[in-house]
Amino acid sequence: MASGDTLEPLLHGNPLSSTDVDLTALSKGVGHLFVRPELAAEALTHRSALDRRPELKAAFPNGNERLEFLGDRVLSLAMADLLLRRFPQEREGELARRHASLVRAETLLEIATAIGLGEHLRLGDSERAHGHGVKPNILSDALEALLGAVFLDAGLEAAAASVELLWGDRLSSLAVAPRDPKTALQEWAQARRLPLPAYREVEREGPPHAPVFVVEVVLKGRDPAQGRGGSKREAERLAAMTLLERLEKA
Repeated sequence: MASGDTLEPLLHGNPLSSTDVDLTALSKGVGHLFVRPELAAEALTHRSALDRRPELKAAFPNGNERLEFLGDRVLSLAMADLLLRRFPQEREGELARRHASLVRAETLLEIATAIGLGEHLRLGDSERAHGHGVKPNILSDALEALLGAVFLDAGLEAAAASVELLWGDRLSSLAVAPRDPKTALQEWAQARRLPLPAYREVEREGPPHAPVFVVEVVLKGRDPAQGRGGSKREAERLAAMTLLERLEKA
C-alpha cells in the first residue's frame, strides 16, 4: 500500500473531498490508495446527508446505494475465491456456511467498527443511533459500498486484497464451518418430528430507503422469537438464532 501522504495532491481543490472525510486515514484502513478519490467520497456519502449538502446531491444523487449494491456482489465473489483457496478439501456445504458467516451483517459491522468507518461517513443526524453512534445497518452497508469503490478504482484483485486484509484472521479462525441458524433450527425441529419453523414479517421500521425488517419465527409448542435486520433474510436469520439459543439452553 502506498503512503497516505500521496493522497493530498489528489484531494487538493476537489470539492467532493471535504474536510469531513479523511481519505488518507481511510486508505490505510482498507489497504488501498484511491486513484479516484471521488469514488471513496461516494461510498462514504449516505443518502440522508444529501438534503443539506447540495454539492453532494448533485454529485451522488443516490448517495452510496449503488456502490453498496456493487460491493455486496464484489464481497461475495472475493470471499468465495478466498475460501476456495484456503480450504481446498472442504465440500460445497461447508464452504457455503463459512461464506454466510463471513459476509453477514454482524461481521461487516465488526469490521467497519474496527477501522472506525463511522467517523468518515457523511450522514444526516436522523440516521445516527440515538444521536450518537452510527446505526449498525448503515455501517455494514457503507463497508460494502467502500469495497465497491475499490473495485471500480482498481479492479477485483485490489478489492479481494482489501477483503483479505480487512477480514484477517476471521478467514481461517473457525475450526469448523459454522451452521446457518435457519438450517440448524430446521434440523432441530426435524429431529423432534415437529413442523418446520415458519417466518413472517411483523413490522418494518425506518425510512423507505433504509428499512429495518422485524421478522418473527414460530415453532410449534415453543414461544416465538424475533429478529431485526436490514433485509428480510438477515432478520429471519437473527430470529432463528435467537430461538435456537433459547431452545439449546432449555
